[in-house]
Amino acid sequence: MLAFLSIGILALLLTGIPVAVALFLLAFGVDQFFAFFPLLRALGQNLWSAADSFLLIAIPLFILMGEIIVRAGIAERAYRAMDHWLSWLPGGLLHANVMTSMLFSATSGSSVATAATVSTVALPQGEQLGYHPRLFCGTIAAGGTLGILIPPSINLIVYGFLTQTSIPKLFMAGLIPGLILTLLFLLTSALLCYLRPALGGPSRSSSWRERLRHSAFLLPLLTLFIAIVGSIYLGWATPTEAAALGVVVALILAACNRRLDHRMLLAALDNTVRTSAMILFIILAASFLNFALASAGLSGKLTDLLNSLQLSDMALLLAVLALFIVLGFFIETLSLMVISLPIVAPLLFSAGFDPVWFGVVMILFIEMALITPPVGLNLYIVQASRPGRPFSDVVLGTLPYIVAMLVLAIILILWPQLALWLPNAL
Repeated sequence: MLAFLSIGILALLLTGIPVAVALFLLAFGVDQFFAFFPLLRALGQNLWSAADSFLLIAIPLFILMGEIIVRAGIAERAYRAMDHWLSWLPGGLLHANVMTSMLFSATSGSSVATAATVSTVALPQGEQLGYHPRLFCGTIAAGGTLGILIPPSINLIVYGFLTQTSIPKLFMAGLIPGLILTLLFLLTSALLCYLRPALGGPSRSSSWRERLRHSAFLLPLLTLFIAIVGSIYLGWATPTEAAALGVVVALILAACNRRLDHRMLLAALDNTVRTSAMILFIILAASFLNFALASAGLSGKLTDLLNSLQLSDMALLLAVLALFIVLGFFIETLSLMVISLPIVAPLLFSAGFDPVWFGVVMILFIEMALITPPVGLNLYIVQASRPGRPFSDVVLGTLPYIVAMLVLAIILILWPQLALWLPNAL
């Protein structure tokens, strides 16, 4: 059955058909060849049970909030503020790319939205100032991945939904590792540009007056972050209600920025519906596939296989993480989560690994899959903003930041309390 699943998912994805359709076809194949009773009779009930969740409402709300922030010009102003504060460091604008991505991640919850926004704002300025395209594009693609680690995160919501893990705990668990990863990205950029100054652009400095004046442009993003995360941890709102609050605050900020009109709202709603439909369709398809696999006894067979190998707990974890790296080359990130979690999560949880900690570690490897070819979505998002230029620049530029992610993974394995301290304390 494992061979059928592996060959089937790769073959279907290579045909170019939508991921959700591929998952449904796999489920039908399991039903025909491996199930002990006709599973299609339970299709309606299974899909209804998967969709009937108050938690899932948070996904379109966070997407809508990010769309409004992008169109309100708030991200562009935040980038200019970061430029004034960080352009004196070795690497200059490279640090502004990473920090703007981190700040925007804390509001949008989406890596794709973060990478697309920062690409639009940063690439013209990088070309104008003569930055090396590889590292400059690499910082944007890698910085965009922070959108699914720093709360609020759509992928953490999906992980919590699939594993029945506390969303507030997951949000807090991702905060410190997200900040550490941001610091590692900054150190990587500074070290590379210190060793090879040609990789960075000109060093520029701004007066303290300019820095303080532009700091006001960071307040909208900080306001959103405080409104969302603060309302959850003060007990005023659930994650779904906090997402709705974030949309309201985003609308107020857009109005204050004089960008709120019916055209902007229609464009934001249109993109929100498209993205939300794609994500929810994948979740429903994955839910039925997981039901089919459980009915066919895959979980029990896989558990028996791993028990026969007599792997230690750490060897099991490393094997799963290695599997994520390999699958991340070929499978889109959300699909990778919903396909693999129902199989690997019970094995790791029964081995004693904390579900909250593993959620952060898994999201880190999902981040890696966003910037590894041939399916790395952030690579194509950045490339779309620079048509006609070599795609290899974007791919090669992310390699140092993949190393930084692996360093953080080692740190989290050695010191799991980096992820668990904050949620346990709160």
